[in-house]
Amino acid sequence: MKGLQISLNKTQKIRLERALELLESFSSKTNSNASVTVADVIPVDHEDGILKGHGTSEMDGRVVATLCGVVERVNKLVYVRSLRARYKPEVGDIIVGRVIEVAPKRWRLEINSSQDAVLMLSSMNLPDGIQRRRTAVDELNMRSIFEEHDVVCAEVRGFQHDGSLHLQARSQKYGKLERGQLLIVSPYLVKKRKQHFHHLDQYQIDLILGCNGFIWIGEHVDVKDDTIEDQLNKSMQPSTKSSTSMILEEEEKYTAPEIRLNICRIANAIRVLSNLGFMITVELLLETVGLSESLNHVHEMLGAEFYVMVAEKEAERRSQLTKKR
Repeated sequence: MKGLQISLNKTQKIRLERALELLESFSSKTNSNASVTVADVIPVDHEDGILKGHGTSEMDGRVVATLCGVVERVNKLVYVRSLRARYKPEVGDIIVGRVIEVAPKRWRLEINSSQDAVLMLSSMNLPDGIQRRRTAVDELNMRSIFEEHDVVCAEVRGFQHDGSLHLQARSQKYGKLERGQLLIVSPYLVKKRKQHFHHLDQYQIDLILGCNGFIWIGEHVDVKDDTIEDQLNKSMQPSTKSSTSMILEEEEKYTAPEIRLNICRIANAIRVLSNLGFMITVELLLETVGLSESLNHVHEMLGAEFYVMVAEKEAERRSQLTKKR
């Protein structure tokens, strides 16, 4: 919220401050020990066998925080998750990255981490779908699959002995992302869940919430097994296409205006939630998009009044949840 730069009139400023104060009171009631700063004591209720994790230390028999962030507990493990930090990869994370280099037998990707990630040619599905050794021909045709500035979805495979982060894309749901928009938010705003791929059927949109804070909003595309194969064949075969087939291809790449409008609407909703510091979930995102439908134009979502409306709506929602409990 500190980096939010919007011009509010006096009434809007009072409404926004009131909504944010209400939200803060709800979060403090839910977990009074959630946020800590350096040297704050972390209550552990004198539990036996407590494991002190990242961002914690023991001092005079008490567990204190060595970082500013949020206290997380996993069974007996207590650690502090720092906010507004670079993404820290974990095995199995679904991430979205941008290709910055095509190197021998590998692609190098920017993933909003302290180091770039590597996607090996051997970790990609081959066009023919057969498990075999990669040949020199496969390496020569790497740019027909991914090239610089392409947006790619992949899964974190692990760290190699040299410390490099390796990715894999062995499923058809991974790969190159097209006909959409890439947004970058703070990684802590994207909570790790079982499902990071979402199909918003009512908007004909595919949404990928990358654990690294890279979010993709694009036109829905049916997954086909021959996607990569078709791309490879186009680069290897001579150009003998008729004008009719070329027109059909152009139509397939064309995105309808209403879908483009939906992409912009969802992207603006993510920008608003990110600037307000709200966790980005599909449920909250759909509520924000629904709220925006009362506006005349999509660009009005980035205006001061809509920010206030979203904050008030979220405060009302959390108030109702508190009453139900």
